[in-house]
Parts: sequence; structure tokens; C-alpha cells
Amino acid sequence: MPDSACRSVLIALVVTIFPAVSLAQAPNAADRSVEIIDPQVLRVCADPQNMPLSNEKGEGFENKIAVLLAEKLGKSLAYTWYPQATGFVRNTLGAYKCDLIMGIPQGDEIVQVTNPYYRTVYAIVIRAGSDLEGVDTLADPRLKDKRIGIVAGTPPSDSMIRHGLMPNAKAYPLMVDTRVDSSPRDMIGDLETGEIDAAVLWGPMAGYFAKQSKTALSVVPLVKEKNGPRLVYRITMGVRYADQEWKRLLNRTIQENQAAFNRVLFDYGVPLLDDRDQPIRADMIGK
Repeated sequence: MPDSACRSVLIALVVTIFPAVSLAQAPNAADRSVEIIDPQVLRVCADPQNMPLSNEKGEGFENKIAVLLAEKLGKSLAYTWYPQATGFVRNTLGAYKCDLIMGIPQGDEIVQVTNPYYRTVYAIVIRAGSDLEGVDTLADPRLKDKRIGIVAGTPPSDSMIRHGLMPNAKAYPLMVDTRVDSSPRDMIGDLETGEIDAAVLWGPMAGYFAKQSKTALSVVPLVKEKNGPRLVYRITMGVRYADQEWKRLLNRTIQENQAAFNRVLFDYGVPLLDDRDQPIRADMIGK
């Protein structure tokens, strides 16, 4: 899964790590075959401090996409804030405190997922002009003696072990209190100062923090890795399993507004991929 700052898939995936808790365990004796969706308000559950995904100020890219989604659905937007930690799904979507969770990796079985609204990947970040310029795979021999930052327990760790890169690696914690700490931010800071030579991060984190950096950094999607855990993920929205009509409406809305969603993601530096693992450039995004 991605880094905790990420869905924290962290998302583990990605970076968050959603607890393995069934929605059936959620409180509420309501008939779960009935859809209970607020017709006037898009109710979203999100982490209050998990940039660049979301925060209480509405500054994350998931916040911006939620605004667009609410507008297209003709609804107002309201949040229930809850830290991305054990019990997140059970205490939010499962407790009917919202009707939608943004940023769920496809394949997650804790919620019912919509069609993907973007596809992204782990990336390696290097200083522009360094001797690692051009590296696009963890198998590159130039990485052998380099100090590489990695969020502990994320999928690229396995690839780094396989290529003998862990002895010199600097590990950053996966689970942190996002109110005060950020492993991706710290890793990019260490890359700027030369504490590490490269950073391996979940793509949305890599792109966002590299874009904020005053040091020229290159973000390279790791799409050429072979024989290891998958590093490319389709990201969806999560709804309750009973909410079939709601899911279908969201799928139509995603399809009709994909270009607008892509523009938001691109503005935050998220490395976007098409279905052939080719990068989506700004000039490829429609109006």
C-alpha cells in the first residue's frame, strides 16, 4: 500500500491502512439493503490532516475533487472528519455518518468501490543534475551504494531488498501522527540537504512535496519494476455495499468529469498514468 501520508494506502497500499473491519460490524440496525443517501448534501468522510490528500481547510486534492463532484451532483458539501486509522471505515461510512470516502485503492474489500478516477504509482525522486539523472528503475546499478529513503513497510521495500539496496537505506515510519509529522515531507527535506541521495515514495506524496521544494527535483514513476509487488494502483471512491444506485451515479459523474479531475491532480503534482502505464502530460488533459 502507499505511504501513510498517502492512504496512510498509507494509502497501505498506498498509504493508509484501512483496518480489516467489516461494515457489517458497524452500529445501526437499519436494513442494509436500503440505500440511505442524503439527496441534498454530498457527505464525505476524510482525514482532517493528511496533505496533500485532505485537511480541514479544504486544501487537499481530494477536497478539491469533492467540491467538483458536489457541484456536478447539484449538492452542497459537508464533511465528517476522522483520522485515517484503525476503525476509520467502521466509524464513518459504516456508521452512516457519510456517503462517500475518497481515495480508495481498487481491490479494497472493506468498502464497495466506484470506477477509478485516477491511476498512479510509486516514484523515485532525485535531485536534478545529480549522477542519478535518468534512473527509472530500482534495478539501476547506479543506486547500489546510494542512501535511499523509503517508508518502512511499503511495497517498494521488497524491490529494494531484492536489489540489495536496503543496507544503506534510510527508513521512515509508515504510521505517524499526521497532525505533527509527515514521513514524505521529512524524506524530501533530507533529499534537499543531501542526507539521502534518492527518495522512494507513493506518487501523490512524491509529486506534491517535490513540487513544493525550492530544490530542483525530478519525480520518476517506477513503472518498469518487474517480479515484485505491484507499484501501480487505480484509485476509486468508496461507498457502502448496499448503495448500488449511488455507485452507478458516481461512476457516470466520474466518467463525465475525468478531465476536470485530472487537472486538479496534475496541479498537485500527482504522477498520472494511462492504462498502458504511460505518463499523462498536461497537454493530454482535455478541457
